[in-house]
Amino acid sequence: MPQGPDFNVLTATCPSRTSLARIANKWTAMVVIALSGGRMRFRDLRTTVDGISAKVLTETLRDLERDGLVARHVYAEMPPRVEYELTPLGRTLHTPLQALGRWAEEHITEVLAARETYDGRR
Repeated sequence: MPQGPDFNVLTATCPSRTSLARIANKWTAMVVIALSGGRMRFRDLRTTVDGISAKVLTETLRDLERDGLVARHVYAEMPPRVEYELTPLGRTLHTPLQALGRWAEEHITEVLAARETYDGRR
């Protein structure tokens, strides 16, 4: 089996670095977690991902669609209906991003205490 190029996210010119940057974006992670339950309309996504603006959600969805992580479905209805869902590739991100979200929830007390200690020394 032919072997592909060696990718290394620590190398400045590696294309995998842009993919990691996209995945590490807080809005990307939240949108992927929200879409893990299935197809959603834009307004439902915006409600689920509390605090995201319409502009940022639009940009995030476009970026995820471009990277093949989200599929956009347009229905010829009046008014037009658009739904978004994770692609098979996007679904591979759900488990690691959900784990990161769970870690953040489980350890926020410790993080806040560390911040307070750090800020108290300043």
